[in-house]
Amino acid sequence: MLELTIIAQSGGGGGGSFFVQLIPLLLIFLIFWFFLIRPQQKKQREHEEFLKSLKVGDRVVTAGGLIGEITAVDDDTVQLQISRDHRVDILREQIQGPESDYIGSDDEDSDEETDD
Repeated sequence: MLELTIIAQSGGGGGGSFFVQLIPLLLIFLIFWFFLIRPQQKKQREHEEFLKSLKVGDRVVTAGGLIGEITAVDDDTVQLQISRDHRVDILREQIQGPESDYIGSDDEDSDEETDD
């Protein structure tokens, strides 16, 4: 019993080197890098490329949920036609993505409704 107390107080006998203690931290960082940070950076890069490639005639969805067709493109703003008589100017950064990414085609809906 006395021996166990002495071993526990001495730290379990032999302290590992500093580098051995860093290995788990480095592994955690690598896991975070490959599963969280790297995919997010890739997604952000793709979105920036999408915003740079906007042109007249593209149908997009905004961060506020507006869906429209681009009628004019400036450096910082985009003009969207949201109905026949309504056009709005929005910041380019407020565009979430193409309409096709957010709204499914009518063919998918018609397949689900054939359960007569």
